[in-house]
Amino acid sequence: MDHEEIKNLCDRFGIQGEYKYYELITNGHINKTYVVYFFRDGELKDYILQRINTYVFKNPIDVMNNISSVTQYLRLKIKERQDTAKRNVLHYQKSIDGLYYYIDDKGGFWRCCRYIDDSVTFNMTEDLKVIEECGAGFGDFQNYLAEYPADELAIVIPHFHNTVMRYATFKKSVEDNLSGRKANVENEIKEYLELEDIATKMYKMSKTGELPLKVTHNDTKCNNVLFDKNTHEHLAVIDLDTVMPGLVGFDFGDAIRFIGNSAEEDEKDLSKVYLDMKKFEAFTKGFVGVVKDSLTEKEKETLPLGAISMTLECGIRFLGDYIDGDKYFNVDYPEQNAVRAKCQLALAKDMIKKYDEMADVVKKYL
Repeated sequence: MDHEEIKNLCDRFGIQGEYKYYELITNGHINKTYVVYFFRDGELKDYILQRINTYVFKNPIDVMNNISSVTQYLRLKIKERQDTAKRNVLHYQKSIDGLYYYIDDKGGFWRCCRYIDDSVTFNMTEDLKVIEECGAGFGDFQNYLAEYPADELAIVIPHFHNTVMRYATFKKSVEDNLSGRKANVENEIKEYLELEDIATKMYKMSKTGELPLKVTHNDTKCNNVLFDKNTHEHLAVIDLDTVMPGLVGFDFGDAIRFIGNSAEEDEKDLSKVYLDMKKFEAFTKGFVGVVKDSLTEKEKETLPLGAISMTLECGIRFLGDYIDGDKYFNVDYPEQNAVRAKCQLALAKDMIKKYDEMADVVKKYL
């Protein structure tokens, strides 16, 4: 994208002021994201401009309908607790056509939201207070939406955390071997298949009614929470593309998969990859401390299992995408999805070893 193209897109969202410049954000796997700067009222104003990946999100209008509805609901709920919600929920711009999106002449699907002032995100952090705040942020998100009519949300990615179907899809990728890379990862394929039962247990429990479906975020990485840049208190949960009915344990587990990892998601030295129990406890303290009164007994019991399930699910998604030829996740080098898959496998195996220890920590904060 050049400056003129970016400015024209911003014009479609009615952004006022003098366009100055933009920056490309490179830490996302799915959508293309830009921070755009305008000069207005004597200062720089920041906006987040995104092109939604329509290969991933087949019905992007449904995505934006979910997001606009949920953010409006969150805004009302937050205002019941405090005077303003300005820094605690995303505010999306309507286009000059009165919609929360714009489709360009090449079919690109765009959206724009205001940047939340004096906020920061953390991709990885060793700060246990930040990790606890992250847990509390996602816990607040759960509580604010506790009474939201979940059945009104569109299913933007069918079977997103359907671990049974994820495994079936993974097996099909292995069978088809579209990229010819299967031989490179035979050991990893074998180990993931051996862990299928533990990975699919919670989803099967949801189908029998043992675990209830609630409104969930479904992508609870630390960098999907905004923090105050000075106090590091949580402000807002972001990246709402996958807000759908789901399992609370999967939201908890996906967060642990990301924030509890001792290493980067694509660490090549697997000896550096393990579940950091100090990070696990910090997040659990924040999250469980907020939501404990709304959880069923089965939800409480399966929180540690959620971490294992989500780690294995993410791993087979990375590995399947590697075998398919990197169609889903953005990669910086050809083997990155394979490296990611190996990293997730190492993390899941360490979680299994530490299952009882994880369960004791959850009980502590219940």
